[in-house]
Amino acid sequence: MMMKFLFSLVFMIPLSFISTGFWFNQCLYMSLIFLFLVEISLGSLYCNISYFLGVDMLSYVMILLSFWICSLMIMASEGIFKSNYFSSLYLVTLLILLISLFCTFASMNLFVFYLFFEFSLIPTLVLIVGWGYQPERIQAGVYLLFYTLVASLPMMISIFYYYDLYGSLDFFFFYKSVEFFMFYLCMSMVFLVKMPMYFVHLWLPKAHVEAPVSGSMILAGVMLKLGGYGLMRLMQMMIPFAIKVNMVFIVVGLVGGFFVSLICLRQGDVKALIAYSSVAHMGLVLGGIMTLSYWGLSGSLVMMVAHGLCSSGLFCLANISYERLGSRSFYLNKGLINLMPSMSLWWFLLSSSNMAAPPSLNLLGEIMLINSLVSWSFFCMIFLSLISFFGAAYSLFLYAYSQHGKLFSGMYSFSLGNVREYLLLFLHWFPLNIIIMKSEFLVLWN
Repeated sequence: MMMKFLFSLVFMIPLSFISTGFWFNQCLYMSLIFLFLVEISLGSLYCNISYFLGVDMLSYVMILLSFWICSLMIMASEGIFKSNYFSSLYLVTLLILLISLFCTFASMNLFVFYLFFEFSLIPTLVLIVGWGYQPERIQAGVYLLFYTLVASLPMMISIFYYYDLYGSLDFFFFYKSVEFFMFYLCMSMVFLVKMPMYFVHLWLPKAHVEAPVSGSMILAGVMLKLGGYGLMRLMQMMIPFAIKVNMVFIVVGLVGGFFVSLICLRQGDVKALIAYSSVAHMGLVLGGIMTLSYWGLSGSLVMMVAHGLCSSGLFCLANISYERLGSRSFYLNKGLINLMPSMSLWWFLLSSSNMAAPPSLNLLGEIMLINSLVSWSFFCMIFLSLISFFGAAYSLFLYAYSQHGKLFSGMYSFSLGNVREYLLLFLHWFPLNIIIMKSEFLVLWN
């Protein structure tokens, strides 16, 4: 069953080179999403095993998110299609990225997971360096590459060590644990960099600011989730040792989330603010996973999906303003409510979702994570309350600074937004606020 979706993606590559390939590819992405939903709803999740691929609830949700964000990336990148700036190559890069993400989330073997996990870095790098905006994108690409590679090589050694110890790398046999500090550190460090955890997060704002809108969408929407997904999968082989050590990472996640929230309030760049807010949200996710409780793991999954949709939508909004004003600075992106009142509604809806206002999925995720962390230790309450407060503060700051105030005098006339842009924002916001009606779909993944 999983192989047919993999082959569907592979055979879409030649279609990228036809003249109407851009929108045709997007229609195919949407039809694949529909087929994937139908296929799983008709049969049991655990029956869908083929060769080295298979899905449970966790990987199923992540694959669905990858399909969804990639189809929206095409919709957001009309500028590339109109200027015909290597648009066919862009579509091929996107497909290769989606294939690598699909294989990462669906693989049932640790080495295959590691292989595609690392491979997904290459198309992301090509997106940033090939279609980024400023010359600094080379430096951002190097940051992204080296942060990930330095952390991932020790993981490869620890994978071989585990194989030498137990003779299998299939997820099914991960009930055997290793109580060894260096193994724990080498195995989890790559995921902590990918999430990213505070202290190893500096590559993220750089990559986001220099990436094109599609690069930012896939980074915020799916690539950060690879870290959370990997930790969820591999914690089971380190549980006896993790119970002793995880406290350190919970503290770093929560204190770092608070510091990053303060950094958000001092940003002068719209994209940098949204990128730093990702670090704050993923700090909560890290804390939830490290509690090793059912509430924590389920809450982390909900929060990852919510953040993937919300952050991606905010990057789309930042790009819509950037295409018109030619700047991402808060000093120029002012008083937009006077110029684009309809777009201002979407700024409000996505900013409010970002600060976990009901009925967004962010609210459910935060409630579950707060529940798990407070039951782990009551002292977490201090930093959780600070993160929640400052999360609301920087979301309001983002909305108020960009929409209110005196209009920049250099602006005379431009498009108030077209149907494509409003549809793009709707397709981010609608699933984010409607999935909460069927939240057991995400919560009962175990």
